[in-house]
Amino acid sequence: MATGLFDTPPQVAASVPTTADPEAYLALSGVAVAAAALAAFSPLAFVDWWLAVVPLIGLVLGSVALRDIARRPTELTGRPLAIVAMAACGLALVGGLVYQSVVYATELPPGFARLSYAHLQPADGDPPDTVPDTARALDGHDVLLKGYMYPGKQQRGIVQFLLVRDQGDCCFGGNPRITDRVLVQLADPAGVEFSPRLKKIAGRFHVRPVGTDALAGGVLYHLENASVR
Repeated sequence: MATGLFDTPPQVAASVPTTADPEAYLALSGVAVAAAALAAFSPLAFVDWWLAVVPLIGLVLGSVALRDIARRPTELTGRPLAIVAMAACGLALVGGLVYQSVVYATELPPGFARLSYAHLQPADGDPPDTVPDTARALDGHDVLLKGYMYPGKQQRGIVQFLLVRDQGDCCFGGNPRITDRVLVQLADPAGVEFSPRLKKIAGRFHVRPVGTDALAGGVLYHLENASVR
């Protein structure tokens, strides 16, 4: 049909979606994001036993995220992210525990006994410098002890140093208890460099109270002919 000069031609109605894409309005689960962040740090489980808590928490957060997303499907998204995070955390947790178990089983030299600072502590009620029976029983034996180097002026070529129980004593100027100190004499004359990291020291253990210039009160315990593992 013909139209006049001022007639408006018929318009074709634009196609407008009647329903919006539901994915466009979903929020990414913050718990899933947190699980993914912990998954990125989960390889720390290979460094030390206690760091296995990182992937463990990641697994918990991933499961919480999946539960929240299932309960609120019209509000939250992030299921694939949570699943990937849980998988990564699970692998790191299992792998880290297996690795730490293998290290623990193989770190002890043949003929050596494990010594811990718990063996060196006096019983409740005894004077703080009392040598307990657990320490005397290992006097003259080859042992493996883990601890931290107490800092001194020398940084390289160290052949004698105090091995203390924790980083608070070694790294922040603390004064460790006398039963938390072990004087180490290395067999290698080249010595070692100072490091704030945990050390594994193998040597011959002796109970012998002596004075020392490094700390007031001296030391009770010694590791001689020692080596760093």
